[in-house]
Amino acid sequence: MKILAIDTSCDETCAAVLEEKNGKIKIKSNVVSSQIKVHKKYGGVVPGLAKREHEKNLTKVLEESLKKAGLLKKDKKNKKSFKEIDKILEREKELLKLTKKFLKDYKKPDIDFIAVTKGPGLEPCLWTGINFAKALSFFWEKPIIPVNHLKGHILVNLLEKKEIKFPAIALVASGGHTELVFIKDIKNYKLLGETRDDAAGECLDKVAKIINLPYPGGPEIEKLAKIGNPKAYSLPRPMITSKDYDFSFSGLKTAVLYLTKKIGKRKLKSKKTKSDIAASSQQAIIDVLISKTIKAAKDKKAKTILFGGGVVANKELRKQMKKKMKMELPKINYIEPKVSLSTDNAVMIGITGLLSKKKMIPFKNLSKIKAKANINF
Repeated sequence: MKILAIDTSCDETCAAVLEEKNGKIKIKSNVVSSQIKVHKKYGGVVPGLAKREHEKNLTKVLEESLKKAGLLKKDKKNKKSFKEIDKILEREKELLKLTKKFLKDYKKPDIDFIAVTKGPGLEPCLWTGINFAKALSFFWEKPIIPVNHLKGHILVNLLEKKEIKFPAIALVASGGHTELVFIKDIKNYKLLGETRDDAAGECLDKVAKIINLPYPGGPEIEKLAKIGNPKAYSLPRPMITSKDYDFSFSGLKTAVLYLTKKIGKRKLKSKKTKSDIAASSQQAIIDVLISKTIKAAKDKKAKTILFGGGVVANKELRKQMKKKMKMELPKINYIEPKVSLSTDNAVMIGITGLLSKKKMIPFKNLSKIKAKANINF
């Protein structure tokens, strides 16, 4: 079974081809087109610009993905009508033009179905990916499976050569989400706690902006933190001792803002000062994420802890989590995805699609598929 997966939940245009054979999943291609350069000058993602970039890049990413998977073949005799495609992509004029050209030039690939992100994410971006998938689905007469992006961040761990024992606790931490999820089995998820304001990745981006680091802030903070002192400044660990599983990072961001005002603009230009602020801020977030995750695992008697999302690409977070687990939960499995599969990608959407085949929607019932920007588990 071969699956084409598409993700346009935020500012990265992603496509991948996966193959399932004898219960094993093989990645045939994984293509990600980043929009960092587009959004950098704004210090964050601008939804309208992100949608525009998806329209420009989706056919390029699809073409490259199919080519790498050995599924791209020229078609010189294609005379199929594009009437329905015109309707599906009537609001994405540039994407319509590029899609029609692509479908004229290439044969229907040897795939069984298409998986596409339905949410959560930025609604204009989600709709662009969904409508593109609908157009391909109708033209190729292939069914679609709408996929939950957050589940993708968790299920990508299935690619690691470790057994996921249930029940499990998953920490999903990214620019838009910081959540703890209880997983009874591979198909049953329950949200235990989430951020009440800023997500962990969002907080890192804002701290980076405060100390004049470029966007995206997370990787820049991590880079500077390597040479900084995490104990240089005493910063708050919001909600670290609360009895629930919720998070809050806006207070940490505010504390950093007040700290920089106290330090002064002149001293803030120093690389050492910036490095110490970066290290201290990063450590505050790490302490909260680890503490809450360990608490949830103990309370729910979990047999596995899973990581997912862009923030868990942070190597210091991974290192400290492993150390903490050896000390407090040595008998529990700990699984983290490869760094390259922690940030947004279509591989995780494909894997989730493979496990959601009952949700398959025939190409004649495409109106059922809708973007759900605020969907949860």
